Amino acid sequence: MESIAFDSSIIINLAVPTFFLLIFIEILYGYFTDKNNYRFNDTFTSISLGLISRFIPLLGIGLQGAAFAYVAVYFNLALFSASNLWVWILAFFLYDFSYYWMHRLHHEVKILWATHVVHHHGEEFNLSTALRQTSTGFLWKWIFYLPMFLIGIPPEVFVTVAGINLVYQFWVHTEHVGKLGWLEYVFITPSNHRVHHAQNKDYIDANYGGVFILWDRMFGSYKPEKDEVKPIYGTTKPLRSWNPLKANFEVFAEIIKDFSRTKKWSDKFKVIFSPPKWRPNDVEKNYPIFRNDLANFEVYDPKNSIYLKIYGWIQLSFIILTSAFIASSIGSLGLLESYAYALILIASVIVTLKGFESYQLNYINETIKIFLLISILFFSGLFNSNLMIFQVFVLHQSISLLSLLVLYAMQSFKLFSYEIDSDPNV
Repeated sequence: MESIAFDSSIIINLAVPTFFLLIFIEILYGYFTDKNNYRFNDTFTSISLGLISRFIPLLGIGLQGAAFAYVAVYFNLALFSASNLWVWILAFFLYDFSYYWMHRLHHEVKILWATHVVHHHGEEFNLSTALRQTSTGFLWKWIFYLPMFLIGIPPEVFVTVAGINLVYQFWVHTEHVGKLGWLEYVFITPSNHRVHHAQNKDYIDANYGGVFILWDRMFGSYKPEKDEVKPIYGTTKPLRSWNPLKANFEVFAEIIKDFSRTKKWSDKFKVIFSPPKWRPNDVEKNYPIFRNDLANFEVYDPKNSIYLKIYGWIQLSFIILTSAFIASSIGSLGLLESYAYALILIASVIVTLKGFESYQLNYINETIKIFLLISILFFSGLFNSNLMIFQVFVLHQSISLLSLLVLYAMQSFKLFSYEIDSDPNV
């Protein structure tokens, strides 16, 4: 039985290089127009979360492919044929309609919100925010698309329209495009998607469509962007961390804690299926949660030295390169070897991003990390040293170690002392 996964569409894989090019263009535009809204730590986190999320479909983790295939084979009403153009058009609308309800319920039910919250943690709104994707969405978002297979939408049609839908959503994550006239009444645009990502009381919980804003207008969840209310992005309960693990599992941990802490069994059930902000009275009283004061809101932005930022750029470049090699090498790797490469890269990302929560580059932690990873690569017996992906990993760690030595020498001689003293967030 062939597996079907909408988030492993070739359309998405082909679009990824274009995403990075557009991010680079937006950074340049913001810089030269004095409208820059990129911070390196925030952007690094968004890109890393996106790359990590891609390992889920690549490694075949989750039930969605098998579930889609099972329904398509055994419960398929076979009402439609891929040879008819109108079927493709119908499928495009049906997918976005399904996406609307999937997305809306992921904002209204806590256990669903736990898998979606990652995308909303970012307190900047730019094209890199579109890459800030969950690694746990495979748990249940596929359930909302099963009816399409039940009525007989062909798998190749489904995968294609799903890929187009997801790619469309990339460009609406920008502050540099204003309102677009009549398009605002039909399509998801940057303006009404800014509303969706805002935590302001005037905006929160609105505009859930993927391509069309029509569903929001039909079902009462549409809110327009107001000239007098500037969107404040992020979640009302801020993450205040760059850690990808914390981003993906924080709400799950909160659910487990509140479930165990509350005394009433009815509240234990409600903790799981309540709206995201709801908590039992006894838990809220004894274990209060900090939420943003929007009147005095400040983004999470620990200041970093220029040495840490230089090292971060090196890491980000190699993380993107290494992820691409893992994706292209999956077919030639064994299952255990594929998982091992993915885990090594994720561990490396977590340690590096954790470093961005401090000001100075932690040379000791990074050096230990490098030697541990090199030891695993050479002595674990899991990896084929003849493959290009192995050599890329070794090159990554070697350049990381060399850069640490160079940066340590530069810091010792205080080569960037002026930049650090004048602007610690350069």
